[in-house]
Amino acid sequence: MRKGIYILPNSLTMCGMFAGFYAILAALRGDYISAAWAIMIAVVFDGLDGWIARLTNSTTRFGIELDSLSDLVSFGVAPAVILYKWSLMKFGRIGWAAAFLFVACGALRLARYNVQMGSTEKKSFTGMPIPAAASIVAATVIFYREMNWSSPKSAFILFLAFVLSILMVSTLKFHGAKELDFKKRKPFWILVAIAVVFAIMIMHPEIALFVFAMIYLTAGIIENSYIYYKKFKNLPLTWGKQ
Repeated sequence: MRKGIYILPNSLTMCGMFAGFYAILAALRGDYISAAWAIMIAVVFDGLDGWIARLTNSTTRFGIELDSLSDLVSFGVAPAVILYKWSLMKFGRIGWAAAFLFVACGALRLARYNVQMGSTEKKSFTGMPIPAAASIVAATVIFYREMNWSSPKSAFILFLAFVLSILMVSTLKFHGAKELDFKKRKPFWILVAIAVVFAIMIMHPEIALFVFAMIYLTAGIIENSYIYYKKFKNLPLTWGKQ
């Protein structure tokens, strides 16, 4: 700390924290769409601060800890407040238990990530990243409003809250933006795919965000199920052997 801190990446982290704080305030006054979009903005800042830090070689322990605290606010507390006020409140104790579980599992996910950083954590993530879980929550809220569905006492929302909480603290492998190396040459079709994604987002961002979020969720579960299936399939059978 005596040497000072890097202003640019840490300022971006603070911007993400502010977006998460605004999401909480918006949710408390019942403006769930603004709250959901604020979380999406926080996701952008969360990606930018890490990318800028790595690009400028300004990664520090202070920045890592600040980023984790910002993530807990923006992607742990804010989505839980949105879920509870928007839908889970109608379930009573089960609702606030699900909201708390989301925050607790998010905090545990961040703590585990910080401990494992530089050792077992590689480019892929162990457990669903908390920004991804928060994005799925935000995309779901935006999608429900776009479809003109009222604030639901929905078993799906309750189920989604529990599933995302469990996935965050699981040992399943999930892909992240860190796997994309923009410094190396890539096949031409990747640029075409990026253009297609942008075109879809521009046409109907509310629906596209939800579709992409569900694809990420289901693809991660299917991929890990296949990995575990192959692993257990290759295990030798020892039943009945003396």
